[in-house]
Amino acid sequence: MEFWAKVRAVFRRKELEQDLEDELAFHLAMREEKNREKGIAGQEAQYSARRQFGNVTRMKEMCRELWRFTLLENFWSDLQFGARTLGKNPGFAAVAVLAIALGIGANTAIFSLINGVLLSSIPVRDPQNLKLLMWHAKAEPSGGYSSFGDCDEHSRTAHLKGCSFTYPMFRDMRSKTDLFSSVGAFAGPNQVSASGNGPAAIASAETVSGDYFETLGVRPALGRTLQPADEASGAEATVVLSYGYWKTAFGGAVSAVGKTIRLNGAPFLIVGVADPRFTRLTPGRSCDMWISLTQIPLLGANWGRDLPEDQSHSWLLVAARVKPSVSVAQAEAAVSSLYRSVELYGAKPMFEEKGDPNISIVPAQKGLTGFRTQLATPLYLLMIAVGVVLLIACANVAGLLLSRAATLEREMAVRLALGAGRARIVRQLLTESLLLSGAGAMLGLLFAFWGADALGAMMSANFLGHLSFDVHPDARVLAFTAVVAVVTGILFGLAPAFRGTRVDVTPTLKESAGASGSSALAGRRRWRLGRFLVVAQVALSVLVLVAAGLFLRTLVNLKGINPGFDTHNVLTFGMTPSQAGYDDQRAKALYNSLQERLAALPGVISASYASDVLLTGSNWWNDIYIQGSAANDKSGLDKSALNKVNVAFFGAGPGFFETMRFRLLEGRTFTTRDLTPTPSVAVVNETFVKRFIPSQNVIGMHLCRDGECRERREIIGVVADTKYDALTKSTEPLVFLPERSGQAYFTLRTAGEPTAIISAVRRVVSDLDSNLPLFAMRTQSEAIDQSLADERLVARLSMLFGCLAIALASIGLYGLLSYEVTRRTRELGIRSALGAQRREMLRLVVGQGFALALLGGVVGVGMALGLTRFVRSQLYGVAPNDPLTYSAVVLLLLVVAVLACAIPAWRATRVDPVVALRYE
Repeated sequence: MEFWAKVRAVFRRKELEQDLEDELAFHLAMREEKNREKGIAGQEAQYSARRQFGNVTRMKEMCRELWRFTLLENFWSDLQFGARTLGKNPGFAAVAVLAIALGIGANTAIFSLINGVLLSSIPVRDPQNLKLLMWHAKAEPSGGYSSFGDCDEHSRTAHLKGCSFTYPMFRDMRSKTDLFSSVGAFAGPNQVSASGNGPAAIASAETVSGDYFETLGVRPALGRTLQPADEASGAEATVVLSYGYWKTAFGGAVSAVGKTIRLNGAPFLIVGVADPRFTRLTPGRSCDMWISLTQIPLLGANWGRDLPEDQSHSWLLVAARVKPSVSVAQAEAAVSSLYRSVELYGAKPMFEEKGDPNISIVPAQKGLTGFRTQLATPLYLLMIAVGVVLLIACANVAGLLLSRAATLEREMAVRLALGAGRARIVRQLLTESLLLSGAGAMLGLLFAFWGADALGAMMSANFLGHLSFDVHPDARVLAFTAVVAVVTGILFGLAPAFRGTRVDVTPTLKESAGASGSSALAGRRRWRLGRFLVVAQVALSVLVLVAAGLFLRTLVNLKGINPGFDTHNVLTFGMTPSQAGYDDQRAKALYNSLQERLAALPGVISASYASDVLLTGSNWWNDIYIQGSAANDKSGLDKSALNKVNVAFFGAGPGFFETMRFRLLEGRTFTTRDLTPTPSVAVVNETFVKRFIPSQNVIGMHLCRDGECRERREIIGVVADTKYDALTKSTEPLVFLPERSGQAYFTLRTAGEPTAIISAVRRVVSDLDSNLPLFAMRTQSEAIDQSLADERLVARLSMLFGCLAIALASIGLYGLLSYEVTRRTRELGIRSALGAQRREMLRLVVGQGFALALLGGVVGVGMALGLTRFVRSQLYGVAPNDPLTYSAVVLLLLVVAVLACAIPAWRATRVDPVVALRYE
């Protein structure tokens, strides 16, 4: 410290010397100017004036530099003094820093999640100039289309929209070299069976065009990426691995490049590994590898055999970079003209004239939504919750600073008496509060690192590992934390700082131990402000707790929904025999054999399979014709008439209804003989009958695929209504078809814990074929829990933040009452000396705290009634003004308030009158 004092003294001396020299030069110049005769040359006069102006300018600049140096020096001195002051009160500093750390840490953790999910740029070169092509129309296209969930296809206006195109349409767009500098296409990812590097395992492969990586500007970490030549007809099948998959599946070995792996039994040459920074293009959607879109037929998937040249199915997303010389509006007009000419007047048009399709070109960051649409609302709700928690933490620390200000009254009075300005004292006190918030922010960052990782892992687990977001704090998150720390420090430090300078100097300096003048008045002022802060904390806590209670009740209500079948003790897993080279006939035989072997396992009651797992979000809808339906005419109509309806479909194998314990209302369910192409049969649910064929004998009626009824299915049974794809959706008409081949999900009902037979199940499948990889092995209960991922995330975290809020509020109440007991020690001693009973002392202190908590509860309930109606869409089975939730929150609040008042009240009853009368 002495060294720096000497350095400052040297700088000051040199500055003063320079100032004196400049001032002397200035006066000499002025004197010369006055003594000059009128005939002096104009050039000399101008030179003298410039010299004088230069001297004045230099002096002004020196004054500014000296002011900046002084300000910096004062700030450094304030920091040192504040650190020493807080160091003398480690208990106070620790409590304040911890409160702020919890508030800032929670905010930073949630903001890290929001940053990774909603704000982070796509990991490509020059992301703001990468565009996505989308179509808009006034009518539904006639062909099929799917974006694989990359963009939001649900229209919020009268227009339909989508972002998928046919492969021929993509080639036409790519040929527009006068508009685009590069164009790439992609679709997926899809599951493939990867073998040739150990046991067969499921991997996710995205199909892309040859110029996909070039368009994105993604370089390889090893080898090369896909090139246009890889897309050419007859090209060798090649694959590029993601960096993460290369590290896990190949151990990061350089020799992996050049090896051949088998995808669905077909050989693919590994030509490179992608840049580690490129984890996904669509937010949340990651993949293990990339293959050329022209190699889809090699994978043997039924859905992809005709896709590359199919002109009636849109499945490719198109990303492009518009040339700098072309405006986006010009590119949109040109591509719209091309799209309309093909899709309105081409060989296989997808739209009619009334569809009026057009193309829009939007930033890829905006167009590729992925999981963002699903996660945005829950994350913003959580951000509001942690923002309220931070406000409570600020009010808490402000209350602590107010209590501490009582011990600084004499110090403030002495400073003011010695000539310190009130602004200078306010700046010193604000510096201390900024020190507290800065320390809290640094500790909060540690909480945020842990919390963000935990939240990311929770979200990824809920989406079966397909969710990939970088939630680690980056520059944006650090900047957010810094801003929050500064605002927080000013927010909780401003009121105590101004209150601390409002000291009446003379009475405070003259105040004796028994004085009760200005000190008592200042104490009452702090008490009033402290009460306001406590009431605010309690009210905000009630708001967070009410919201948390509503979300928790929503989750409980969703879990309590009866899906129509028994979800307990059921194990499910998926398999795709076509990935191992099975055709339909071999797949059917495999399913029959596997069903028999699994049903024979010890502890297995029954086994079957289906096209999907119920209540996991998957659905399959299509139009169908009912032959002989009298749905529109109860008096009866021509039994040969056809009624077109739109219904949901679900594939079920033999014994599926018995395994899942569906209730059979009429007829029968599927047996092994129903797996043959003829006769074709179907089972419908109760809603189907009530909506389309009421008051008729449904058994024996036929369902037709088209209006001419060339393919028909006989209805053989009716089952009770069950939930289909989601618990929250109403029951829809559902048609069950026999599941014969293709991808299937096996369902096993066990007598005990389903997870206990997982190893036995894997052994049975391996004995049949070791190249058959299994995926999505979980219980039915776990599948339902994963479908409630958003609700569970919001409920759990809101309850956590609600508990944190009420804990901070109780600490604030405790601190205020402790300060009040200390301030009124003399009064309490006099009361005790005059005969006041302990129960009266308890009632006095507890009554004050209870009244504040009750007032805060009333204010909080009022706020909750006004604000929770905005989350009505996020609730299920519970109203925003649910009396049970409000009653439980108020009861919890009062219990916590009594506990927070207990210790200060106990201290009040322990006051010794003799000591209290001497209290200073």
